Amino acid sequence: MEKIKLSAHCLNLYFGKKHVLKNINIDFLENQVTSLIGPSGCGKSTLLRSFNRMHDLSADAKIEGELKLDELDINDKNNSVTNIRKRIGMVFQKPNPLPKSIFENLAYALKIHNFPKNEIPQLIENALKESYLWDEVKDELNKPAVKLSGGQQQRLCIARTAVLRPEVILMDEPCSALDPISTSKIEDLIIKLKEDYTIVIVTHNMQQAQRISDKVAFMYLGELIEFDTCENIFHRPRKELTKNYVGGHFG
Repeated sequence: MEKIKLSAHCLNLYFGKKHVLKNINIDFLENQVTSLIGPSGCGKSTLLRSFNRMHDLSADAKIEGELKLDELDINDKNNSVTNIRKRIGMVFQKPNPLPKSIFENLAYALKIHNFPKNEIPQLIENALKESYLWDEVKDELNKPAVKLSGGQQQRLCIARTAVLRPEVILMDEPCSALDPISTSKIEDLIIKLKEDYTIVIVTHNMQQAQRISDKVAFMYLGELIEFDTCENIFHRPRKELTKNYVGGHFG
């Protein structure tokens, strides 16, 4: 039976007087990849960042409605942001390795969360293997992470997220700064990772969304226009606006 892992109900988000997300209702199923698509400025990244409380950093942000991880109320200020971000990891558009070694990039997160010191090397090895990076870096773990290629850096950032064993991984256009070969590796990785994680990804790349997604949500001007299987969104959309967008009539 399919299980709802992450959800938004009657979600409205404002930055000052600007109404950015408008009455969003969506359920993300466990161990599936859901892509958020739509033109720039439609609210995709804003929705994604709502799920791990990134908007806490914006003084003028106001959120109404319900965000849930299983039965946990994400927006309840009594629930620790640190705990939520341990359970809901985030990978950003551009690789953002720490100015440390490859090993320390992953060890840093584990130390913050008080993982036993003797377990850290094995956890790092597991995460690098899971992110298809171990064979490329296993003999240079003390090398500065910034010396890696862009694609390797992004896989390292995914490993840094995965090393904490989150339940959900949010990805905000993780391939937009990468070449086609690196993009293909990340896509293969995403498909493999859904065996263990629930993945929500923002992408502008329609072909990518078709390659990796189980479900697709089309957003426009802060509203969720249509949410369905990947097959239906791209081949049998119910809404004319969806049909025009996936058909390339506007972007």
